[in-house]
Amino acid sequence: MPTPTCLSIDRALEYVGDMQGVLSLLSTLQQSLHNDLPQIQARLDTNDLPGANRILHQLKGFTPVFCTQALVEEVVSVEALSKHGKAAEVQAAYARLAPKLAGLQAEVDRHIAANP
Repeated sequence: MPTPTCLSIDRALEYVGDMQGVLSLLSTLQQSLHNDLPQIQARLDTNDLPGANRILHQLKGFTPVFCTQALVEEVVSVEALSKHGKAAEVQAAYARLAPKLAGLQAEVDRHIAANP
């Protein structure tokens, strides 16, 4: 199994307290990532910053529980930029963030598959 670079199960255990709770929330995160990542990109592609911000704001809620600190900071930064930044700035920032979120999605998928 590849070494996680975005997902922190240890951090999630600190927040949630038990592995069953972590796996339950992780399933919710999995659904959110699969649904929301394409929607964020679609909204940015049409310069719908308020729509992208709403989804990024929801995603920001998961990051302190499940993600490494570096990813938390980047999600918070892009979400904040999506409130007041110009479309081109937000699109560029999200273009740098998107591969990391895709990596997170893959890590979540692998973790859930390994812990049915």
